[in-house]
Amino acid sequence: MIAALGAALLLAPIGVGAQTTPAAPPPPPYGMSIGFEAAKKALAAAEAEAKKNNWPVAIAIVDTGGHLVAFSKLDNTQNASVAIAIGKATTANNFKRPTKALQDAIAQGGANLRLLAVKDATPLEGGVPIVVDGKIIGGIGASGVMANQDAEVAMAGANAAK
Repeated sequence: MIAALGAALLLAPIGVGAQTTPAAPPPPPYGMSIGFEAAKKALAAAEAEAKKNNWPVAIAIVDTGGHLVAFSKLDNTQNASVAIAIGKATTANNFKRPTKALQDAIAQGGANLRLLAVKDATPLEGGVPIVVDGKIIGGIGASGVMANQDAEVAMAGANAAK
């Protein structure tokens, strides 16, 4: 009898009545890839945000396949920012989430550090998916200033594509 009671306690769910964190909603599905005209519009808005703040950045826009559609490198942008901006745009598109989510996960350590082994992932803030009508049509990434500033530039572009 005691053994049966012990087994029942071991098999009982732990934390009955404890609050659980609700699951995050699933990311949006992919839609038709961003076209060149929409990419130019997004690029212009991102450039305007960067110029307004005097931020020398590279800006990349990719389609749903992660292929470059539009690119800009403002004067005095460091050369390393070219590949980083493309990487951020591709990562945001391929992972269907802002690159800051990956950066934050890695900062937590533990099993999240496995993200560092993912080929061609750029887990640095400054890349966001471009979502129109609830579907991802591509990604935009910016690089050249502080990561949160890169994100501001990318968001300005993503919002203009809508």
